[in-house]
Amino acid sequence: MTVNAMRGEAQVAGYKLRPSFTALVAAEEELGPLFALVERAAAGQLKLSEMTALFWHCAQGHTGINRAEFSDAVAEAGLAAATPALKILLGQILNGQ
Repeated sequence: MTVNAMRGEAQVAGYKLRPSFTALVAAEEELGPLFALVERAAAGQLKLSEMTALFWHCAQGHTGINRAEFSDAVAEAGLAAATPALKILLGQILNGQ
């Protein structure tokens, strides 16, 4: 799988994450304001469920897998593997492109 850094794409647990406008709106509908999400992350208060929800909404090609299976794959990959992807997505929320 190839991710395009110029589009702000990231990868976690074998899934491409792309923070499109539609994906971010869906995440915001579920999680509340994205700036508050970024603030919680900066304060070390971001929940695992919030992170995986953001990833789920930004995931490309997650057909054939349900959200619980996706969340399990992210958890199995570990926080060390998820952190770089989270950093990229949060950067895209703040900086846009």
